[in-house]
Amino acid sequence: MTFRKIKLGIIGLSEGNGHPYSWSAIFNGYDHFLMEECGFPVIPRYLEKQRFPMDFIQGAVVSHIWTQSNNLSEKIAKTCYIKNIVSNFQDLIGEVDGILLARDDANNHYNFCKPFLENGLPIYIDKPFALSITEAEKILNLSKYDSQIFTCSALKYAKEFSPENILIDQLGKILYVEGKIAKDWNKYAIHIIEPILNLFPNRGELLSYEKKSNQFTRTLNLKFSNIKTIKITTMGPININPKIIIRGERNNLELEFKDSFNAFKNALNQFLGSIIDKKSRICKNNLLEITKIIELGKS
Repeated sequence: MTFRKIKLGIIGLSEGNGHPYSWSAIFNGYDHFLMEECGFPVIPRYLEKQRFPMDFIQGAVVSHIWTQSNNLSEKIAKTCYIKNIVSNFQDLIGEVDGILLARDDANNHYNFCKPFLENGLPIYIDKPFALSITEAEKILNLSKYDSQIFTCSALKYAKEFSPENILIDQLGKILYVEGKIAKDWNKYAIHIIEPILNLFPNRGELLSYEKKSNQFTRTLNLKFSNIKTIKITTMGPININPKIIIRGERNNLELEFKDSFNAFKNALNQFLGSIIDKKSRICKNNLLEITKIIELGKS
């Protein structure tokens, strides 16, 4: 018996975000020579460490693409073996089983996802989902069923930050947690906020916060009822791997993210799972809490 692969349509590209290349490649494979010209040097470096098709996702295919430029769409399509290019993103309706909104310009998410949500298509909305509670609820209110929207920082599913791989109980009472990540707050704070909240589901209620910033960095100190300090810092132009530092009464721990392919593949598999079994992979209360924290840290 042969099984039909799930057909996905991908929407891109926002400035500085190479996910239309990387996500498509994780499903379809890619042309090694053309990927070197994608403009995101890190992508071919982590893809070349994998074996195709064994390490890639085989249950789905990116069959259609739309970007704001036909030339760009053609470039991505040739690089990642995408067979169909559409001239209007709404033309994906009726052609695919799900949508990958691979843009991290949150201010445009509502307009892009609205027609798909209204037509019942499941959609993976790239991080950050929204930059305000108002905008997040506006998008959530469009959904027709619980599993229709999937969104996350892929770092939530990174093996380096997985609760199953970290013996947090051995640290004793958690006194202090710090997360650091490069680049700007609005687009990248989510990548360290969500993994931290995922590691500490019993953090309790957010009691207070303090915001600090200078020319490059932005820090938000959060006080929860069960954890005295969770400190989130975006480092601007300082190029560091995402890190989480945990201090407990008995021991300390430092976690560092390194494997992008693993995290992206795991997140994309979660989305596929939600299409297949119709079970939601997100908790709306957690999503709104993450959005609230992002909003608190904005300038």
